[in-house]
Amino acid sequence: MKPARSALHARPSSLLRAAVILMLVTLAGGLAAAPAQAAAYRYWGYFHLANGAWTFAQTGPGQAVPADGSVEGWRFAVADESSMRTPRATPSFATICAGTSVTAGHKRVGLVIDFGRPADAADATKPPPAAKATCVAVPTKSNGADVLAAAGTTLRLDKALTCGINGWPATGCGDPVAPVPAAAASPDTKITIAAPATAAMAGSTSKPAAESPNSSRGLLLGGAGAVILVALLGFAAWRRGRDATDS
Repeated sequence: MKPARSALHARPSSLLRAAVILMLVTLAGGLAAAPAQAAAYRYWGYFHLANGAWTFAQTGPGQAVPADGSVEGWRFAVADESSMRTPRATPSFATICAGTSVTAGHKRVGLVIDFGRPADAADATKPPPAAKATCVAVPTKSNGADVLAAAGTTLRLDKALTCGINGWPATGCGDPVAPVPAAAASPDTKITIAAPATAAMAGSTSKPAAESPNSSRGLLLGGAGAVILVALLGFAAWRRGRDATDS
């Protein structure tokens, strides 16, 4: 894996796209009302489980440091300002990490990965992998990105975005979706995830992250609302400029 590069050196397209996606899920949390024609994107969202409910992470996994006994979640879906898509199951830490112990200097973190519904994929005819839960044992200072990597996942990254987990999806990264298919816009149905048989240990089952050219391990960036709005305008201008060049 290449050394992580500063976000200041990341391509504008990747950083701005990350900011747009973060703005969408932030607005879905109630900071702003959704417009009549909301832009939607297909992406991996990052969440924390608190009091039995998922909340969208306010910082990226590279900055978030989960505590021992916490549960992290990832969900692939199509979402806009009005529809934050969380993992469809809420297994507790006790359920995920029952019977798992760690040595001094380590912590246990529950991890839920929901690959979404067929309707969430670009090709709705291909069924996504089954959602899974894993108990991950990592050093105490490990962040959310470390937890995901220690679970034995193969990651496809593009600068500030997590594009694919375990090959899902194989292509695309935070792509806009318009119009949103009716099936993708339909409400989620809760699912049940079986408890893992064994815990994943840091350094024992993790796989190298598959990176896009010039990518880093930044994953999804956090940011203040004002900065995100500026980034949204810049992202729109960049898209218009690219389209004009291609035409």
